[in-house]
Amino acid sequence: MTSRSLKIALAVSVALNVFAVAAGAAVWVERDKIEDRVAEAHKPGRSEPVWDVIERMDPAVRDQVKARLRAAAMQARPDFDEARAARREAIALTGGETFDPVAVAALLERSRASEARGRSRLETGAVETLNQLSPADRKALAPILSRHKAKREARKPEKADKPVAPVAAASAAR
Repeated sequence: MTSRSLKIALAVSVALNVFAVAAGAAVWVERDKIEDRVAEAHKPGRSEPVWDVIERMDPAVRDQVKARLRAAAMQARPDFDEARAARREAIALTGGETFDPVAVAALLERSRASEARGRSRLETGAVETLNQLSPADRKALAPILSRHKAKREARKPEKADKPVAPVAAASAAR
């Protein structure tokens, strides 16, 4: 074997090893994500997306349920928009040069009240929709009344890792 062929073989070997290491790292990272999804799927509460359950219903009932749930969501939308706007305003006031804790607290209270109003409208619409269904359909759709917090719970470990002491020390220094 010549020196040139040995160099080519070495380069090919290094390239394959780099590829294998990158593939292994990608599999390792994705495995964690898949394990999280599997764990989430086995949590009590919603076992599958509600829209998937609705899609399997009788077409006449399905269309009626979709229309009613969408109507309830559209009625609640202004409340959720108001809640987000009040929260954004509170964040903006907090980030300004001067801090008015009374105004920020009032905006946050308004945000919570608007969100509660919106959630109430959604739940009332869901109950009215469920009232029109057969017991089997009601049982299948009952999880729409649960408050699914998977996205918020998934973020909690990240927040728990952040140190709290510097924030407390900064507020104590004021």
